[in-house]
Amino acid sequence: MSSTAAPRIAIIGGGVSGLTAAYRLRGLLGPGAQLTVFEQADRLGGKLDTAELAGQPFDLGAEAFLARRPEALALIGELGMTDQLAHPAKAAPRLRAGGRTVGLPARTAMGVPADPDTAAEVLSPVGAERVHKEPLLPGLNWDRSDITVGELLRARMGGEVVERLVDPLLGGVYAGRADQLSLRATMPALAKALDDGARSLTEAARRTLPTSPNPAPVFGTLTGGLSTLIRALSRASGVQIRLGQPVRQLGRLAEGWRVSYGAELFPESGEFDGVVLAVPAPSARRLLTDVSLRAAGLLAGVDLASMAVVGVTLAGDAPLPSASGVLIAEKERRRDGTPFATKAFTFSSRKWDHVGARGVFIRGSIGRYGETAMLQREDSELVAMVLRDLAELTDIDFTPTHTVVRRWGGGLPQYHLNHLSTVDSLEREIGTLPRLEMAGAALHGVGIPACIATATAAAERLAADVRDAR
Repeated sequence: MSSTAAPRIAIIGGGVSGLTAAYRLRGLLGPGAQLTVFEQADRLGGKLDTAELAGQPFDLGAEAFLARRPEALALIGELGMTDQLAHPAKAAPRLRAGGRTVGLPARTAMGVPADPDTAAEVLSPVGAERVHKEPLLPGLNWDRSDITVGELLRARMGGEVVERLVDPLLGGVYAGRADQLSLRATMPALAKALDDGARSLTEAARRTLPTSPNPAPVFGTLTGGLSTLIRALSRASGVQIRLGQPVRQLGRLAEGWRVSYGAELFPESGEFDGVVLAVPAPSARRLLTDVSLRAAGLLAGVDLASMAVVGVTLAGDAPLPSASGVLIAEKERRRDGTPFATKAFTFSSRKWDHVGARGVFIRGSIGRYGETAMLQREDSELVAMVLRDLAELTDIDFTPTHTVVRRWGGGLPQYHLNHLSTVDSLEREIGTLPRLEMAGAALHGVGIPACIATATAAAERLAADVRDAR
């Protein structure tokens, strides 16, 4: 690499992680840097996908970000988008569990009760008694290693807490199940409370709750849809965008990387000083196979869950429930004995004031880890399933005015047992590859702030390496 030539960087993946990395690299390397984003799809954004529904913007991927982490709010501020920021209205979420639809219990840590009384309405008398007795059990044999969420909770609080409280919440975030998900990776605050000496799960959950009487909003979004963040990042980073150009192979050079992309039979190639991998785990694994078998092998342990989102609009006078949405426990059944197909409803018009001003909008989410057959059905069947489940919950047969379906094959990584130690080993292995970095949801969190954090860290490391090599 010439010491005077402008650095050439390839960013593989045009989702929020890749575009944040590009934006940060522009700031770190200056206007002369040649930044190219390769995206195999025909659009940017990845899991941020704002579609048009009934003539209005409507998010069919991620619909919000965690506002109690600083990364997304800070980035929105940098991009001059604070005036588009919105937080949820006062409508509260509900939960369908134990054959009833009730308010989602307050004072829980991702469903783990910090106050046994608040969970009683969701549980049977026997289940509620288990939760009440948990603080009186012998102290936790906590050795600071990892454990699945389900194993720990079943031992301390019983299976009902897992199935009626925790699983519906984890299913909404990860499309996964507590019995298969790592405590340290999916509930880090709870794990830290245990590390710090909490004597029971109840106490650990209590320690994670906000102490302020007026805590900051938990979630945020953008009024024009989260794809507006993608467009702003693309503009601000000044990158060259290569849509519909899957990267086929990475090859190491004496001072940089060869990136092969495009058609499978006759790919093009380019030489770059550095690379950021911001793609799902299977794609990253494939690209790393030729340069680090160890890194590729570590990525093989990151499974993915698929899901679908159904967007529905109703007539303006439709009597939508006064709730922000409903989470549905996996074992719940309709009156005819068949299972619910939908795992969660978001009553978007109730949850977000800016959406409510545009009409009556609903999101139905279908699919958990391992459930692939259901997602093979036709769009019309998925819409019908969502409407049947909605009628079951509300006792009203709604007639939609508009519908849209978005399928997310391999949309969410599953943080299985010892995920964080796997990621630590992966990042150390990636660190042995000069001027190659990784970012994205496969690493330290599936939410937008976590992806922004990994992308920022990757850009900072890569920029430092590129400068050192000049």
